[in-house]
Amino acid sequence: MEFFKIRRDIPFMKNALIFNVISFLTFAAAVFFLFSRGLHLSVEFTGGTVMQVSYSQPADLEAVRGKVSALGYQDVQVQNFGNSRDVMIRLPAQKGVSSAQQSERVMESLKQSDPDVVLRRTEFVGPQVGEELAADGLKALTMVVVGIMVYLAFRFEWKFAVAAIFANLHDVVIILGFFAFFQWEFSLAVLAAVLAVLGYSVNESVVIFDRIRENFRRYRKMNTVQIIDNAITSTISRTIITHGSTQIMVLSMLLFGGQTLHYFAMALTIGILFGIYSSVFVAAAIAMWLGIKREDLVKTPVRKEGDAADPNAGASV
Repeated sequence: MEFFKIRRDIPFMKNALIFNVISFLTFAAAVFFLFSRGLHLSVEFTGGTVMQVSYSQPADLEAVRGKVSALGYQDVQVQNFGNSRDVMIRLPAQKGVSSAQQSERVMESLKQSDPDVVLRRTEFVGPQVGEELAADGLKALTMVVVGIMVYLAFRFEWKFAVAAIFANLHDVVIILGFFAFFQWEFSLAVLAAVLAVLGYSVNESVVIFDRIRENFRRYRKMNTVQIIDNAITSTISRTIITHGSTQIMVLSMLLFGGQTLHYFAMALTIGILFGIYSSVFVAAAIAMWLGIKREDLVKTPVRKEGDAADPNAGASV
């Protein structure tokens, strides 16, 4: 399925150096903000108080969030738990304030607007749990990166694997850089979005790499730059359809999903946009600079001594 078909190849690789300089500067800025500001980690990573309260009628989450925020808590997680009347509240830890004192202050504030609200449970999530979650998240990210690299090395060629990893790490670090710069809350949901972006970005890279391999087999007179430009141009319609439909869904979550899905959708939005960019201008360009050539992807059969020469040998693969 194609919305349109471009008759002439767009010279993407002609401007690859300029775009990669921009990418490098953006990447460097993201790394700087990560080290200078750090991530604003959520309760799951830092520890804090988890409360479950129950209302006699469906709860107004925005009103609850406003009441809790008025107490001085920033980026409080407020969401329904099980049904529309039960609400789960996650509070960050405060020095010198116990979990019981935190829950007592919150309940006093909530009872001012609804005296019937009931505290179902309260518990403290210790920092040890947070450290374990952070370590597990880092292990998951490392395993995904290694798995992608091994997969691409077996399916295509090691140069493509290296190019894809650079492109994917480019996307991940830039997402983290945005969260560090704006001090958006980094939660487990955002971590899940980052891992999803890794898979999403590598999928786009695989589509382009597969078309490059196909072009090497089909067009014998084209050089590497022309092969890559043709591969990217011929997949533009597919990119617009797949990424456009995905972005519409993600923007719907961002605009109408409420506070619970806001940062999850924000991470996906940034990742999808930069994933398209990196697959074209980072992954393909790095593969080109690593010296990808026809012989890396199209293996010509070796004729043994004494075999009859076949003029058609190697004509098609």
